[in-house]
Amino acid sequence: MSDSNIDPDITPVDPAAAEGATDTSEASPSAPSGETLGGERPDASNTASKDPEEWVTGDEPITGPQKSYLDTLAREAGEELPADMTKAEASEHIDRLQQKTGRGA
Repeated sequence: MSDSNIDPDITPVDPAAAEGATDTSEASPSAPSGETLGGERPDASNTASKDPEEWVTGDEPITGPQKSYLDTLAREAGEELPADMTKAEASEHIDRLQQKTGRGA
């Protein structure tokens, strides 16, 4: 290949400069190595969980999965709940019914 076929807009990579560089194409930029979800928290007071009342989407209608799970929990607890609730209300009922039925955390 002659020099006339080289694209002037492409900067050549210096192999010495690239040495030691890591490929982060598959790593999440915000997840440190070794981080897991659902494990013990080193600092239990540091939680990303928000009260459902503070959710940005809390006023949106209940989701299908929430409705299905809430239906199961309500039946097990012997309760009937209105089906037309918000995501935040559903989350609060789920938390309460999980405690009542012994399901969940």
